[in-house]
Amino acid sequence: MEREERTSFAEFVATRGQALQRTAFLLTNDWALAEDLVQTSLARAYPRWSRIVADDPEAYMRRVLINTWSSWWRRRWRGELPTETLPEQAAGDAFAASDRRDALRTALARLPKRQRAIVVLRYHEDMSEAQVAHALGISAGTVKSQASRALAKLRDDTALVGYGAVATRGE
Repeated sequence: MEREERTSFAEFVATRGQALQRTAFLLTNDWALAEDLVQTSLARAYPRWSRIVADDPEAYMRRVLINTWSSWWRRRWRGELPTETLPEQAAGDAFAASDRRDALRTALARLPKRQRAIVVLRYHEDMSEAQVAHALGISAGTVKSQASRALAKLRDDTALVGYGAVATRGE
């Protein structure tokens, strides 16, 4: 390509590049994809620039842009669309769930009997502090303090290290 034609092409890109970019954005609705589309279209037109410049280069470039986008659009697979939420959950690992349950049972077994009873009634059976206190014949304050101590021990238990923190109702 001659120097004059290269200068002509560079001038065209400098003056009309943003207009092509806007057109590409309206086609793709994605700024980065629009940039790729413009670059690909310009790369396709560059070897033929001597013939293009004789005609209407703006109209020719728009046609190249649309044809390139159409070929991308036809080839693109649209079987999956990204969403904010997953439509379905993968099946859990049955062995991992079993291991978690076993680790929790082991950790609960290490607690003193009263703390174990409070944790089971309060968090597994979903009883209120007053209900647990009444069931065990202790005060609600004792339920709160013993539950707090039991959860602290469970958080520090090495059997539960790989399974995340022990959650409480307030967290």
